[in-house]
Amino acid sequence: MPKKIAIMQPYFFPYIGYFSLIKNTDMFILFDIVQFIRHGWIERNRVLKQGEGWQYISVPLLKHSRETLIKDIQINNSEKWKDKILAQLTHYKKKAPFYKETIDIIRNALDIETDSIVKLNYSVLNTICKYLQIQFNCQIFSEMSLKIEPAKAPDEWALNICKALGNVTEYWNPEGGVEFFNTKKYIEANINIKFLKHNLSFYSQRRGEENFESGLSIIDVMMFNPPKKIKEMLDDYELI
Repeated sequence: MPKKIAIMQPYFFPYIGYFSLIKNTDMFILFDIVQFIRHGWIERNRVLKQGEGWQYISVPLLKHSRETLIKDIQINNSEKWKDKILAQLTHYKKKAPFYKETIDIIRNALDIETDSIVKLNYSVLNTICKYLQIQFNCQIFSEMSLKIEPAKAPDEWALNICKALGNVTEYWNPEGGVEFFNTKKYIEANINIKFLKHNLSFYSQRRGEENFESGLSIIDVMMFNPPKKIKEMLDDYELI
């Protein structure tokens, strides 16, 4: 059983810190049984815009009620959204040394017939991890048949999953959760909770350091860096 786990909602081509969590834990769980919130990172992410600044790439979704769970969110495949995303990335061809490799990875990641945003994002994460040669020990929570205690507070979902899995000694979360989690609950359950702060270090985007856009989708990182370099970047973090 895993000793270190991380639990995140299924993000679409997330930033490098998300992959740092995957690489540095024993199990990664895509948490998909809570309410979907629009305009987060599940159906979109950021890449460079031609000229300056950044732009969103996104997956169109079918209309749904506000109470719809992430696992039930469906893609609107009547739109040619894959072609649109690839077209939004063509400007990288002029400057990015790994444009061809990255576009091939994106095509492979999106080459899945599904209307599930969760299944799509799983495919994206799996394909990129294979390219970077990092282990992708990932499960989708709604498919795990794991019985957990009811969560009495939002910060107890992860705690109860850790308890149900057994033998979990560490739970890792992005640094944004420092104020959100009551660490005392985890300590009392003999689980060491750690917060990963990824250092979004500069890499050349062929725009000059003063115009560097940090925290973009992993797509941008792959466009300008070889897999070996990216693996080194994944270890550029501190635990707080």
